[in-house]
Amino acid sequence: MLFVVPDYYEEFSCIAQKCRHNCCIGWEIEIDEETREKYRNTSGETGKWLCENISDEGYSHFILAEGERCPFLNENNLCDIILTLGEENICNICRDHPRFKNELPGRIELGLGLACEEVSRIVLGKKEPVCLRSSENIEETDKIIILRDEIISVIQNRAKTVTERLWEMLKLCGVSGFDIDVAKWAEFFKQLEILDSEWCNRLDEFIRNYEKINFARFDELMHDRQTEYEQFAVYLVYRYFANAPDFEEAALRACFVALCCKLIYALGACFYFKNACFSFEEQVELVRMFSCEIEYCEENVTAVLDELCFCM
Repeated sequence: MLFVVPDYYEEFSCIAQKCRHNCCIGWEIEIDEETREKYRNTSGETGKWLCENISDEGYSHFILAEGERCPFLNENNLCDIILTLGEENICNICRDHPRFKNELPGRIELGLGLACEEVSRIVLGKKEPVCLRSSENIEETDKIIILRDEIISVIQNRAKTVTERLWEMLKLCGVSGFDIDVAKWAEFFKQLEILDSEWCNRLDEFIRNYEKINFARFDELMHDRQTEYEQFAVYLVYRYFANAPDFEEAALRACFVALCCKLIYALGACFYFKNACFSFEEQVELVRMFSCEIEYCEENVTAVLDELCFCM
């Protein structure tokens, strides 16, 4: 089996209580059956403590406490299961997050999801072009993956602006005339399932101020920070292209990448317009928020792709 990872994959380490957006808050955490069986077989007060905070209704999951906190997240924002039973006894989703896995014929591609602020910090902060590392050297024959790798090379061509690279990506996928009206798309994104009201506030603020924003001034600010958009685009291409079933779907996903990049750029410009600043950490937060709201809701991703079908 061939394994593929981006070159920053091993750089990630959970920052635990230092994280401003704890992944143990606001998410219903499903427990895999193997771990659930471990908990059932834990005796004494510890076993009772576990079972009192687990529901098996529909599927096994932790019963969220006040503020939608995992019941095992203590006042120091550390996991009491790890502290009491060891990391080997946490459930799969807790062990794997924020990692993702794309299982393809003969290969598994692993990555890190941007819904984690530390991952966003690592990915967006990387100055050199991302390389994909394989567990073995092969001559690639899958036409979609060959296209994906060509697109990544296009996006990493720093002789051109990021916008020029994205249009070249679309052209490579056979897409022409795809016009991204970000204000209209912001209205569409507002109709999707919303996890955090702050995301809706960002969209609303952009819609209200769209015609007032001085994008040229924002471009001046971001002149030396173009790699942030490059790395975001490469992340999206790596995550979403390889499992496209055909070239038509690959073209649709290219539009998805271009739209997401344009949206992140526009929301950043709006933040700069309102606050006269837009730091790297503010970019990290914006991308993290986007990832939580869109990427980590399968229904939202599907809704965006369906809508894009009418625009191509």
